[in-house]
Amino acid sequence: MDGQATQLDLQLPSREENRARAIAALDALGISYELFEHPAVYTIAAMDKLNLTRGGEYAKNLFLRNASGKAHFLVIVQKDKHADLKALARAIGSSRLSFASPQRLARCLKVAQGSVSAACVINDTEHLVQVVVDQDLRGCPRFGMHPNDNTASVWLPFDQVERLFAAAGHTPLFVSID
Repeated sequence: MDGQATQLDLQLPSREENRARAIAALDALGISYELFEHPAVYTIAAMDKLNLTRGGEYAKNLFLRNASGKAHFLVIVQKDKHADLKALARAIGSSRLSFASPQRLARCLKVAQGSVSAACVINDTEHLVQVVVDQDLRGCPRFGMHPNDNTASVWLPFDQVERLFAAAGHTPLFVSID
């Protein structure tokens, strides 16, 4: 790891601080949720192995950038779907998309890899990131996401996640992802 990455890691809020911030945002909006603590998970497969789906819908969260690196996207897609980045770029009117670096993730959403979720919008106070959501998640009655910490999950209706986006000043772009 280079010195720049180490320095950025040190500037990130701790897991506990990030979780507390996400929970406080939900509480301030009067959003009801269920909180479950669990071992750290980094993949959907690890979540499935621990049976964390709890009868709801969990999503993959992709942090992407465009070809020039001037636009960043938080893409939230149903867990069982494969996001074709070429098709996604066309759907959102972007140049070629690729995964953004951990340094960009730290700068824009202030979390480490593995903790990216819809709740990260509360950390994007500069509005550097466009939120893109799989339209099949809209109306989901039980949606799970990390509260900016991959050692916990919160469960709530997706319309309440949309309230969180609005409160953070983000208007998500809903697209069809096959």
